[in-house]
Amino acid sequence: QVQLVESGGGLVQAGGSLRLSCAASGRTSSTYGMGWFRQAPGKEREFVAAISYSGGITYYGDSVKGRFAISRVNAKNTVYLQMNRLKPEDTAVYYCAARRSLMATTQSEVHYWGQGTQVTVSS
Repeated sequence: QVQLVESGGGLVQAGGSLRLSCAASGRTSSTYGMGWFRQAPGKEREFVAAISYSGGITYYGDSVKGRFAISRVNAKNTVYLQMNRLKPEDTAVYYCAARRSLMATTQSEVHYWGQGTQVTVSS
């Protein structure tokens, strides 16, 4: 079992930046692909970014390519999401996700979820 706790959400003006963190605890000795999803009010949960266990492979949703960057520090069991040039449409609850061995780019592939952190971008 793995527990994921997100932090770093908040309110930011359009064009600004935020960095989200996700700390993993529990059975972290196993290898996990990590990622982020988001869900805006009235919308389905959407894939944002994923990173392999080694950190050597990353993948992004089309709406955030070139603006967001995912990274991880395995020694700290932490994954980050640097969000730049934020737009009002980035407003959502952001969820950390983990998948055993591989990256998850769809909800059905995720094995563990965090509780979510709210990001609000004002225009």
